[in-house]
Amino acid sequence: MQAFRRIAVLVLAILGVLASATAPGVAGPRVKPLAQAHAHNDYEHERPLFDALDNGFTSVEADIYLVNGALLVGHDPWDLRPDRTLQSLYLEPLRKRVTDNQGKVHAGRPGLFQLLVDLKNTGAATYTELDRVLRSPRYAFMFTQYISGKIVRNAVDVVVSGDRPRELMSGQQHRFAFYDGRMTNPSDLGPGADAKLAALVSDNWTKLFTWNGVGQMPTAEKAKLREIVTIAHKAGQRVRFWATPDAPGAEREAIWRELVTFGVDHLNTDDLSGLRAFLTRG
Repeated sequence: MQAFRRIAVLVLAILGVLASATAPGVAGPRVKPLAQAHAHNDYEHERPLFDALDNGFTSVEADIYLVNGALLVGHDPWDLRPDRTLQSLYLEPLRKRVTDNQGKVHAGRPGLFQLLVDLKNTGAATYTELDRVLRSPRYAFMFTQYISGKIVRNAVDVVVSGDRPRELMSGQQHRFAFYDGRMTNPSDLGPGADAKLAALVSDNWTKLFTWNGVGQMPTAEKAKLREIVTIAHKAGQRVRFWATPDAPGAEREAIWRELVTFGVDHLNTDDLSGLRAFLTRG
């Protein structure tokens, strides 16, 4: 009977460990963070945020709408549900993760984790509510901040994209988010850019390049890509493209190879396991 009890206790302990490792919000097993992996439309995955973290992603994207004072997550208005808020899907899980991991999103791993928030409606009003939530005592400790000309680094960099109010953001002396600039705007990229505001510059791949991964990348377009990345990095900015081919196949991998070669900071994808396999391939 004594042996049976010991076995029963051991089994229950093992089951408890397994349950806690898979429970939502728990830090989970350590994975190697992938510095260039960005989860586009992350909220459309079965487990928003957690699927990306389990694949080692260091950047996730959430579209938000301001609806009756709530920041609801979804791509289109008809996708919105009152229980799918920015807080419930992202801020609360990140808060627990950062607390459990002694100030880091990925346990024991220093480095950037980016939350890209795309404002889908009422830009200034949506940003004002986002700003109120980010600076609340419950969440403020985990965000990188701009304070009177200085950057104070923390676990998560919030970057605002979409209908972003540049004038409102640039006028803040204490800010909990950064601005997603555009490569075609001289104020966002180049000698006149301010990385303390526009920490990231993003743009539509198809508006800047004709190459879609078939054959060799044209020499002139390689030079253009190199120039964009060089200018951004000299200014202390990161680079991301959206609308790159994302269907599995040779074309997607050809473009990913060039983006890695030229040092693009964030590779945009909906295919988490596909990009993870590409970036970890020997």
